[in-house]
Amino acid sequence: MNKKKKVRGELGFYLQWPLILGILVILMNVAVGAINIAAGLAMGLFTLFYLAMAVFLYVYKRKRLLANLVEFSADYAWVQKKLLSDLDIPYAMADETGRILWTNEKFSELIKGETNGSRTLFGMFSDVTKEMLSDLKESTSLHISLRESKYRMDLKPVLLESEEQVAEFIDAGQQNHCLIAVYLFDETEILQYRQEINDQKMVAGLIYLDNYDEALESVEEVRRSLLMALIDRKINKYISGMTGVVKKLEKDKYFFAIKQHYIPELREQRFSILEEVKAVNIGNEMSVTLSIGLGMGGGSYGQNYEFARMAIDMALGRGGDQAVIKSADKIEYFGGKSQQQEKTTRVKARVKAHALRELMETKDRLLIMGHRLGDIDSFGASVGIYRIATALDKKAHIVINEVTSSVRPMMERFVNNQGYPDDLFLNGEQAAELVDSNTILVVVDVNRPSITDAPQLLHMVKTIVVLDHHRQSSEIIDNAVLSYVEPYASSACEMVAEVLQYIADDIKIKSQEADAMYAGIVIDTNNFNNQTGVRTFEAAAYLRRCGADITRVRKLFRDDMENYKARAQAVNQAEVFDEAFAISECPTQGIENPTIVAAQAANELLEIKGIKASVVMSKYNGMIYLSARSIDEVNVQVMMEKLGGGGHRAVAGAQLKGVSIDEAKQKLKEVIREMIEKGEVS
Repeated sequence: MNKKKKVRGELGFYLQWPLILGILVILMNVAVGAINIAAGLAMGLFTLFYLAMAVFLYVYKRKRLLANLVEFSADYAWVQKKLLSDLDIPYAMADETGRILWTNEKFSELIKGETNGSRTLFGMFSDVTKEMLSDLKESTSLHISLRESKYRMDLKPVLLESEEQVAEFIDAGQQNHCLIAVYLFDETEILQYRQEINDQKMVAGLIYLDNYDEALESVEEVRRSLLMALIDRKINKYISGMTGVVKKLEKDKYFFAIKQHYIPELREQRFSILEEVKAVNIGNEMSVTLSIGLGMGGGSYGQNYEFARMAIDMALGRGGDQAVIKSADKIEYFGGKSQQQEKTTRVKARVKAHALRELMETKDRLLIMGHRLGDIDSFGASVGIYRIATALDKKAHIVINEVTSSVRPMMERFVNNQGYPDDLFLNGEQAAELVDSNTILVVVDVNRPSITDAPQLLHMVKTIVVLDHHRQSSEIIDNAVLSYVEPYASSACEMVAEVLQYIADDIKIKSQEADAMYAGIVIDTNNFNNQTGVRTFEAAAYLRRCGADITRVRKLFRDDMENYKARAQAVNQAEVFDEAFAISECPTQGIENPTIVAAQAANELLEIKGIKASVVMSKYNGMIYLSARSIDEVNVQVMMEKLGGGGHRAVAGAQLKGVSIDEAKQKLKEVIREMIEKGEVS
């Protein structure tokens, strides 16, 4: 503490100027003396007096000046500290560990009663972590909540160079010279205004009646106008209850607009209008179902309308009887409990068949691709498209990378067969080498690009056609020129069988091709027990007329002993969760394709009384495959979508990576609990 104080810098130079000027005066005195000795002596007296006064001021007044400077500095520092203390903005200083060292009055008032015995930032504010503070290299901001208010917290690292600066805030003995300045800015009001502005934004919506014609046909003609009036009233009342406007565009289509403020309420109610309309019954045998598409979060009203159109297309593509909310960054699904009604008319099939023919006639080469680990439905549909290509004199190839045990027996009937070229079946790399501007790619039995057998082909081929019977998810093949997706169809083979009847006259289908397509229908319907309709049996009858042999197909489906034992073991060790969900694991040792066996086991578990849905898991190629089945009480497609999968209402699946069987079971149970809580299980 007794160190001699030194004055440096500009102030030190300023204090030394009289001595520097004294040297100049001496030189002037010498110059004058050289000219005139008498004048030099006279000036010398004044020079001595000046030097004496300069030394006196520098030596004796310097201490007094320094004292005044120190006093001014102290007053200035006190003023600074007082200003910080009285600052209207909550302000604090903390060290790198988050310990609060000093706070101003506003900050102290703010955290009063919130310390919970802790004097650390992360102890008072849950949004602040130790890792965040230790890695803080530059100013950062985060948003926090405190009681009923919202704040923006700015954290700024402050490097202190001297011990005196550190001592202002840190107790004696503290060696850390890095502090963190903490500012809190109240943004409660501005966030409230932003929310109010957001709530006032317009949400565009479209409502389509899924089965308008079929429902009217199921009621007496004199009551049809009453049925539509009741539905109109339900829809108008529902939208008017949200202070919205609704306009009927066509006999079965409506446009409406509401405020975004009502979206959380719609989410919570899960669009009750879906069930209210189904309850309208004046003697109609078929309940009317709705599809709703909402668009929000766009940059303009026009963009919101486009989002609504995309949402309604998604709802219809997933089978109807549901609502879809499409925003700029996500898609949400609600409803979808009902099975989509099969349409008896084949007009759409005929139109799609003619459109497919026009596309194929403009190209020279056809590539046909199904999904990864293709099943017999994917294979049979591919064979059907191949027959169409040959009827139009087009070169065609079926892309298949990995042949499963269920497909191999059927595929062997085509390999080394003189009636088929040697390059009928190609892998993804071989197919990619053939792609040119005159190539068309037909994707069957799948509409999700990530699970196609060769996803790279989707980026290489410009003309893509999709034929699938699975409900669409948020992941779709968006660059398809022609898309024919019908969730009510039992299988892709059923759809291809219908297209075959319209695309050209007198197409001759060989017996092995008819067997493959018939087998696809049998497998996907579980021997005509699931998802079957009038058109399913008509397609099967057409294939029978083309030479499909039931006995031959049945022999191809026979299992070996290892697969049969594995399936029996999966059924034997099944766990019944919540008294209605059968969950099991399929053994993989000695099994070539455990995913096929798992699907078969899931079908068998549905035969148990009281089981609403079954899920069988199998570990294959480092991934957990889930096969889910139900009859009518559970939408397993929604269940699998929550796990990243998809499929049909009664037949679905998912793939989980980086988890164990036990972890997969836990995730599945959490999804089931969530569906039960939301009333998604009948």
